[in-house]
Amino acid sequence: MSRRYDVWAPNAQRMRLDVAGAIVEMTAGDGGWWSADGPDGDYGFLIGESDDVRPDPRSRWQPEGVHARSRTFDAGRHQWRDAGWTGRSIAGGVIYELHLGTFTPEGTLDAALDKLEHLTTLGVTHVELMPVNAFNGDYNWGYDGVLWYAVHEQYGGPAAYQRFVDACHNAGLAVVQDVVYNHLGPSGNYLPEFGPYLSSEGRSSWGEHVNLAEPEVRRYILDNVAFWLETMHVDALRLDAVHALHDSGPTHILREMAELRNAIAERTGRIHELIAESDLNDPTMITPIADGGYGIDAQWSDDFHHALHVALTGEVEGYYADFAPLTALAKVLEEGFFHAGTYSSFRGADHGRPIDTARTKAWRLVVSAQNHDQIGNRARGDRITEKLDESELLIAALMLYAGPFTPMLFMGEEWAASTPFQFFTAHPEPELAAAVAQGRIGEFARMGWDPAVVPDPQDPQTFADSRLSWAEPADGRHARVLAAYRALARLREDLPALRDPSFARGHVWIDPERRWLRVTRGASLDRPAEILLNLGTEPWRAPVDGASSVAFGTREGISREDDDATLLLPARSAALLVRG
Repeated sequence: MSRRYDVWAPNAQRMRLDVAGAIVEMTAGDGGWWSADGPDGDYGFLIGESDDVRPDPRSRWQPEGVHARSRTFDAGRHQWRDAGWTGRSIAGGVIYELHLGTFTPEGTLDAALDKLEHLTTLGVTHVELMPVNAFNGDYNWGYDGVLWYAVHEQYGGPAAYQRFVDACHNAGLAVVQDVVYNHLGPSGNYLPEFGPYLSSEGRSSWGEHVNLAEPEVRRYILDNVAFWLETMHVDALRLDAVHALHDSGPTHILREMAELRNAIAERTGRIHELIAESDLNDPTMITPIADGGYGIDAQWSDDFHHALHVALTGEVEGYYADFAPLTALAKVLEEGFFHAGTYSSFRGADHGRPIDTARTKAWRLVVSAQNHDQIGNRARGDRITEKLDESELLIAALMLYAGPFTPMLFMGEEWAASTPFQFFTAHPEPELAAAVAQGRIGEFARMGWDPAVVPDPQDPQTFADSRLSWAEPADGRHARVLAAYRALARLREDLPALRDPSFARGHVWIDPERRWLRVTRGASLDRPAEILLNLGTEPWRAPVDGASSVAFGTREGISREDDDATLLLPARSAALLVRG
């Protein structure tokens, strides 16, 4: 059977197709595109006079790795069972972030399917996969991807990915795919041999910027957005580090993505969303296109994580320093961003802009107490589980499930997993492996962490140590924490006040000296709720509405006083009260 092969290679004077043992000369077309007809089979391209076979930049399948030939993949062969699925918005939802390689012992998409029921008991509505695009080596976080259309073979490849999405939809779960458009990985990146995929005008700590001044590179990105949302039936994309997308064109690439998302949603009749990871604290990101924004649906908010982390752990090194006062947490709850034009000591400059909380829904900020970055980018990859007691862990959970923002859990936090999530790589090039390790040590120095405790990213044990232990949730502290997470999930489902999309502006009271804080949720609803946090060292006798009841407490000893108008909260505890 014959098929057509196309590739964009404006740098080449000659292109040949190497397929199924045959070498076929390719014909140059408009705009740097080359084409040829050839037999179906594993294939690659010979650029110029080179005899080195390169994989297709738009490869859908790399069964032998990123240095090998591509294999054709007919996505239409999958018999989808999600015809009735119309998608679901993250508004009111709960996201669960996981890394496929360490989520299960097998580290595959098919193995992950066995855990979907577990996720639904946590109130999870969206499963977020860390990047799955093809990278060099057997394991990696995924941010070193070099072929953006191909699913990493060790996870099961593209067919397993389709099975996973299909099964999620049939379980009522939406799928969020983490995608990386701001850089390419250092190993197996042959795209610059084909054309100007990378910019010579700048680089980040991850490598050279992607060349957004080139229309075909923009098309490469936008076609990839369409690939995930339409071809693979993905519901939402998490856009990695969009602050590293340097775009000086008349229409920012993020706005183009949002416009494309809108068109796809109209075609498919399904909800599709975009979630940005942005370090800019710029509300332009989540402002609708009609109002002059980029039209991204939601963005990660690190300020919430930092404020909550400092309040619970007392760590104030590096970028945590500005969040030391408890007033930082109060400000984040009311305004979304802590740095909204204020001075950032870590950056040495003013940072951010305020959110118009009257016009913006709070669910547009995705928040976490733990995530892959905030755990994995610590020197030892240690979780807050090591620092906090059971009550303190449940305070974090309460603030996620009952707070104003979209909560995101990181795999294993729901049972206080003892396993770390460390930075691991499997680069076959010794020089690259050494450079990565040294780069990590330099980053940790800025945080004041001891480089001597940094695990070797290349040591297979580092990867093995990061796998979840699914035996843990059945015992002791792990079981109690898991039961509490499930109880909070039920409360969030049952109480509209906990899904109120309003910021808490005007509904936060704080005693910064005693470290007491209370937040009213759903103040205008029939059954408002109130979160009470005692992060101090002394008990708090908090005045409360006598008509309210304690729906959740993080520690024994939380009790009503005799007058029923006072609630006793021991030190380092929290409670959720519901009126009516």
